[in-house]
Amino acid sequence: MQDLRAESLSQWLLAQPSWREGVLMPLAGDASFRRYFRWQGESHAAMAMDAPPPQEDVRPFLAVRDALASLGVAVPACYAQDVAQGFLLLEDFGDVTLAQAVKQVKDAEVDALYRQALTQLAHWQTHESCAAQANKLPHYDAPLLVREMQLLPEWLLKEHLDSPMSAFEQSDWQSFLRLLSGAALSQPQTFVHRDYHSRNLMVTDAASLGVLDFQDAVKGALTYDAVSLLRDAYVKFESEQVLEWLRFYFLLLVEKGLLSKGEWDGFVRAFDWMGVQRHIKVLGIFARLYRRDGKDRYLADLPRVLDYTVSVASKYSELKGLAVWLEKRVMGKV
Repeated sequence: MQDLRAESLSQWLLAQPSWREGVLMPLAGDASFRRYFRWQGESHAAMAMDAPPPQEDVRPFLAVRDALASLGVAVPACYAQDVAQGFLLLEDFGDVTLAQAVKQVKDAEVDALYRQALTQLAHWQTHESCAAQANKLPHYDAPLLVREMQLLPEWLLKEHLDSPMSAFEQSDWQSFLRLLSGAALSQPQTFVHRDYHSRNLMVTDAASLGVLDFQDAVKGALTYDAVSLLRDAYVKFESEQVLEWLRFYFLLLVEKGLLSKGEWDGFVRAFDWMGVQRHIKVLGIFARLYRRDGKDRYLADLPRVLDYTVSVASKYSELKGLAVWLEKRVMGKV
């Protein structure tokens, strides 16, 4: 079948003086309508993004890229752009994601990589321009937090498991939504990447990990990106290791004056509750990716995400009922 978008992308590159002589190679797709190609020339390479309008808009990507770059984050340079067509030519960070590196290196190197990722996160959150840049972003407000969590009953229960939520269940569910959204909003609000996890961090020869897929950034809860990284839907670590890395990150924030040492217990609780909110959303998103978009590769990650949600929620009396309900409704069915 003729790929008109790929042909248009090739024609666009031919019109760029520095990028005429090269080969375009398609790469694996992601969870959106965007596609990526590697452009390979004799002496240099680049990544071409195809973000087809009207489904995608490259302007938020470019705006967030500039904001993160101003905060010292290792984001790809943009060599050329055509906003109307949805084409970007970006710096190539290579092929090794953090998720892949974890499987290939020794424990000491894994530890170093995760500390590197957490150091970069803390660096931008404590940057003098962080607040100003965060204020330009959409707010991760209560309606958005709740709308995300509603993906679980809509897509996991109703569409995927063919088991809609009853009117009786709705009352308790609404209470949990208020608890979790309120907890997120009570945290310090900062610049949130929103998908700061092992598949969006690239291991390069540079001092910092390359950061990708940041176009959905918002102003939101301080612990959100740490949850994305340490309770990753794609890579799981022992709880003791997660706690050790979390304390390392917390002490970086303390050192920079963003938090005080006496806030540790509350910080852990905020991290845990943020994780429950995020994982409820992810359970719904993964079901939607399969049922609506035909992307079945995310189904294998559902049990891991469900386990995170149930095990963490069961630690807190206010969320114990949520853990019990999820065990009854979903455990063993995904």
